[in-house]
Amino acid sequence: MTDAAAGTGRPLATGRRGAGGYGPMLGVLVLLAGWELAGQLLTEAFVLAAPSEVALYLVRDWQLMSRALGVTLGNAAAGFVIGNVAAVALAGVALLWPRSERVITGLALLVFCLPLVATGPILRVFFGPGPGPQIALAALAVYYTTLIPLLVGLRAAPDSWFDLVRSYGRGPMSALVHVRAMAALPYLFTGLQIAAPAAFLGAMVGEFTGAERGMGVLTVRAIRALDVEMTWGLATVATAVAILAYVGIGALARRVLLEAPPVILAAPAVATGRRLGGWIDTGLVILLALGGWAGAIWAFGLNPFFAKGPGDVLDALVFAPDAAATRATIGAALAESAVYLIPGYIAGLLAGAALAILLILVPAVASTAMPLAIALRSVPIVTTAPLIVLLLGRGAVGTIFLVAVMVFFPSFVACLQGLRQAPGQVMAVFDSYAAGPLARLVRVRIPAMLPAFFAAARMAVPASVLALTVAEWLATGSGIGSLMALSASLSDYDMLWSSVVLVSALSALGYVLVGAVERRVLAIYAPEQLA
Repeated sequence: MTDAAAGTGRPLATGRRGAGGYGPMLGVLVLLAGWELAGQLLTEAFVLAAPSEVALYLVRDWQLMSRALGVTLGNAAAGFVIGNVAAVALAGVALLWPRSERVITGLALLVFCLPLVATGPILRVFFGPGPGPQIALAALAVYYTTLIPLLVGLRAAPDSWFDLVRSYGRGPMSALVHVRAMAALPYLFTGLQIAAPAAFLGAMVGEFTGAERGMGVLTVRAIRALDVEMTWGLATVATAVAILAYVGIGALARRVLLEAPPVILAAPAVATGRRLGGWIDTGLVILLALGGWAGAIWAFGLNPFFAKGPGDVLDALVFAPDAAATRATIGAALAESAVYLIPGYIAGLLAGAALAILLILVPAVASTAMPLAIALRSVPIVTTAPLIVLLLGRGAVGTIFLVAVMVFFPSFVACLQGLRQAPGQVMAVFDSYAAGPLARLVRVRIPAMLPAFFAAARMAVPASVLALTVAEWLATGSGIGSLMALSASLSDYDMLWSSVVLVSALSALGYVLVGAVERRVLAIYAPEQLA
């Protein structure tokens, strides 16, 4: 048996229960030991509770925590299901009607780029009391993280498979069910693993906006009271839930994904003069977005005091007497945020890819490093952002760290899955030439990883904006996140909606720029993704 087995599309095999089976336990013990030591050393700083203190708190207040967890978990689960069903439906429509893909993904992107910090209060006014905002924000946080990997996977099939389907007289629907769906499963599971912590985070952000129960409500109470034990108790429970969801989805993937990835041969992408079509699709996306925005306000009869339409935002930014002051305020906040956003985005993306490559080159490290990586990302940013900023400072270090952590995990999971998509047949050829791990990595694994890497890079643009705005909202008190939170608290809805529109537009622009780089690279290494 050759190294080809390591290139399968499924997660690493589970048959290695010997010494390697103690790796995850060792990783957890190392994490707990370091946490306990740091907690004892920082006792006087009131920023970190040791595991022993957290355990005592959870034992003492387990009833309160269990009730809050049940509420938040129910909202997150509902949003997780709704968001992922929507992602699968959108991907199916895009594949059956290829002309609609750009419009669908464009509209989905604009919605995903809406900053949760600002949309939370707006949804609270719209839904009123109840779980509506929590479920909606959980769904909004997950649907795009599943849609993009799924679209990548739906294209990850050899042309010969489609020729075989056509030779039997079958149409696009048969190709979707029997070929594309099977090829997309590894990518779907990757998206679901990324989405699980995001759903919980979205539900907690929704509870920040005025819910009566839930872990987000307890987090607000803990932050206001500077109750460090309660804050880290909430973070610990939320982390445990996210890790269990990640591990559970991974276990299901191992039971389902039994085939090695295929060798994908595709002709190089050829420019076909589609630039004009791209501009037409972009214009159509903008028109549909503006029409849907104005139409929703009219259809639901929303109060114009808080529900601002496209004309209201245009007036606030261009024609109103204070338009210049509004533009200057938002521009200064955006410039302040960009200083931290870009370095954090790049650092998180590179760190995720580097760790994934390390785990492939040194598999013995995987069982120890994987629990640490999952735990790092699974800690909800809404619970720890104020404490991390207090520990690392309100300046560049603390904010960049939070953004990098938010970007790191999707990048790591996607790159690891991409590296494992190296076709077993190609790996066997390299094995026959006694090629070393580095040669396999450079010539096979990294090219196989590129579609997943760029999918993660695109998804990380809105995710980094979310992390930055949450940190500014809860901790630093500066930048565009703080401005949106302040505008919501002062009922300055002209400023709030204007900020939301500009942040969403800039997030979409960053996504498009990453996509432009992606198309140039994949035209060489994965032309089937550009079909």
